[in-house]
Amino acid sequence: MNPSTREISGAGLTIEQVASVARRSVRVELTSNTGAREKISASRQLLEKKLADGEVIYGVNTGFGGNVRFLIPHNDLPFHQENLFRSLTCGVGQPLAEDAVRAAMLLRANALAKGLSGVRVEIIERMVDLLNHGITPVVPRYGSVGASGDLIPSAYIGRVLLGQGEVHYQGKTVAAAEALQSAKLKRVKLKAKEGLALINGTTVMTGIGALVIHDGIYLALLVLACASIAIEALRAADDPFLEAIHRAKNHPGQMDAAEVCRKLIYQSRYVRNLDEIREKMGQAREAAEGKVVRSEEAIQSPYSLRCAPQGIGPMLDALRGHRLVLEREINSVNDNPLIDPTEGRVYHTGNFYGGHVARALDSWKIDLATLANWLHSIMALLVDDRFSNGLPPNLSRNPGVSSGFKGMQLCLTSLVCAMRHLANPSMIHTLPTEQYNQDMVSLGAHAALTAMDMTTIAQDAAAIVLITLCQAIDLRGGGAGLGKGSRAVYEAIRSEVAFLDEDRAMDGEIKKVTELINKRLIPLPVL
Repeated sequence: MNPSTREISGAGLTIEQVASVARRSVRVELTSNTGAREKISASRQLLEKKLADGEVIYGVNTGFGGNVRFLIPHNDLPFHQENLFRSLTCGVGQPLAEDAVRAAMLLRANALAKGLSGVRVEIIERMVDLLNHGITPVVPRYGSVGASGDLIPSAYIGRVLLGQGEVHYQGKTVAAAEALQSAKLKRVKLKAKEGLALINGTTVMTGIGALVIHDGIYLALLVLACASIAIEALRAADDPFLEAIHRAKNHPGQMDAAEVCRKLIYQSRYVRNLDEIREKMGQAREAAEGKVVRSEEAIQSPYSLRCAPQGIGPMLDALRGHRLVLEREINSVNDNPLIDPTEGRVYHTGNFYGGHVARALDSWKIDLATLANWLHSIMALLVDDRFSNGLPPNLSRNPGVSSGFKGMQLCLTSLVCAMRHLANPSMIHTLPTEQYNQDMVSLGAHAALTAMDMTTIAQDAAAIVLITLCQAIDLRGGGAGLGKGSRAVYEAIRSEVAFLDEDRAMDGEIKKVTELINKRLIPLPVL
């Protein structure tokens, strides 16, 4: 197999691999492992035997959800599955981003590949074909409550296999039937259970969540970079990043965060050590001859600088936990019922419930809001000459006539307030629905969508602060004096944004830096 190809088997899929398929169109193949393929077929054969024996199986020969009391005639079973897509084609809102949909498609195929869902191998292979041919269903943003999984958005994905709905294909939005024909792919004819298996699960929320956490790791490092460059721009002390301090606290994430900061400011000519600061404070004290005097120096910097490892380090610890939860869900069987060929049993389950994903992403939203708060505090120090250690107000060479970065701070404040609003936890807002069958819902898709929105806003916020930091560094003396890691960040920003000599429109430049962040073109230390 080509090393750049992702083989799916229901196990071992990572967040990074999900992102590579979703965003870089890495090719996907169903496992070539004979035993795994045989298990998929055995699950299907067991289902057909159970049906032939007259066993009543939820969603296969019964109605769905609250309609479980109604039995479906055998001849209607294929229609029953295909009709499920029609009943759930009622989503609303703007379409989800293509990478989010592709992530969900990959995860659905991976879940079915575990061989417990009772589908034919053909169903999984057709989903893989959609990914490899760049056929991405158009999926409305709203409709899922995250119990029985992501039913409505998943229906928009699943129906494309039947040649129904619309897709993004070769840069256009076209009918699914047209795209399948162009790619020379056959439409699928569903059999018993297969429609339910395609829609019943957590794969939309988990796909979005995987991308959010993948982006979150980079965002946390980016905010550490902002704090480190701010230390340099404000000529603060490097003492708070010393290794001994963080070993004493004993949290891995904090120690990692401090190490990142040390790598960024290594060999910086702007940061100062405490001995230098103490010497100048001593000189001021001697000059005062015993009187109380305000020194221009301080042995401790504000918390947004001094406590960056203690504040952002916990997020690195949390991200490790969220990765674990998301990757477990990525490699789970999360539909209902399960058809177990090993035990010869049908299990009626609740694995479609998105509680694990909702809880992880609700938690991460708090951290995203905290990252935004950190950026806001750094910005406030940079533009206010009361705290910026000699830099001009709003980082303008001609303050008064020129407003400098005043508008940039206003925009940042707006973004941070929006993120705080979105940080409200989703899963606590459960409401009974669907004939009281779904009387507790996870709202995992809502948690995923709001976390995704917050991630987008946080990238813009980081772009604003990075541009501001480069202005401060140039006013201080230029990028040559920066630490080795910080200089690489500075040069990436300066490749897109020039020094602000006089007021100009900055929206386009914010967009350029956000694009650098999206593409991970700003080099950061690796943990």
